Amino acid sequence: MSELVLQHGCAKGGEPYVPQVCRVIDVRDQTHDVKTIRVQTPEGGLPFERKPGQLAMVSLPPYGECMFAIASQGPDYLEFVIKRVGFVTERLHELRPGDEVGVRGPYGNWFPFDSARGRNLVFVAGGIGMPPVRSFIEYALEHRADYGRIDIVYSASTYDDLVYKDDLFQNWPKEPDTHVHVSVYHATDGDGWSGKVGYTAPYLKEVFAEEGLATDNAAAVLCGGPSLYRTCREALLELGFDPADVVTTLEARMKCGVGKCGRCNVGGVFICLDGPVFTEAELARIPR
Repeated sequence: MSELVLQHGCAKGGEPYVPQVCRVIDVRDQTHDVKTIRVQTPEGGLPFERKPGQLAMVSLPPYGECMFAIASQGPDYLEFVIKRVGFVTERLHELRPGDEVGVRGPYGNWFPFDSARGRNLVFVAGGIGMPPVRSFIEYALEHRADYGRIDIVYSASTYDDLVYKDDLFQNWPKEPDTHVHVSVYHATDGDGWSGKVGYTAPYLKEVFAEEGLATDNAAAVLCGGPSLYRTCREALLELGFDPADVVTTLEARMKCGVGKCGRCNVGGVFICLDGPVFTEAELARIPR
């Protein structure tokens, strides 16, 4: 089986230093503290084209700017999923259709959608880790014949914290040979959840056992907080995945996006220039 290959490149229309003015065309609530925001240029088009896994900086003068994964790309818009966690994201949550923001990018490499062709795909995400992973899921479903079985294992703290519920429970399960497995960490009477309750790593192992999944022709894509990443990467390796076949994204460590601020420097590796997508084998070689 050939190795997964991670690539860098330039995207059409991108500008890494100067924000393009974009107009907000849609704002939707995902959860009580997560919103989806779609933007396009004033002319009604894409500010640039991205590949699954790449990032962009969204700015709102005079409040600041933040780096986000590009969760989706439509024919004339980019979509970001923004969790309210601080000063800038609080202001971004106040945006309404017609408002303007700055967008610069795209940044970083991308998920190995070319070298993963012909393989089964296992996507593992927790909470707000779903949007980066969703960009690859979206691509794989748009090119469904290029990939084998698709399994999506996703967890969040509560039912309300699950993002993209329409995709999880309506859209993705209808796709050919696509299997969605969802759990929550905590459930209470009347919260709308009647499914699996449990943490992601043990649930991942349970899914593999119940579904009879194999790892010999599979690639795993992982994104979540530090605890989820640690426990799920250990689970994937225990299940038999080669470290070269486990891919994650570390965009949370990025600040400037162009290798100038040094915030994402880990052991001499700049996440914004060398990532944010890495295989587990690559991460193991980074001094930490």
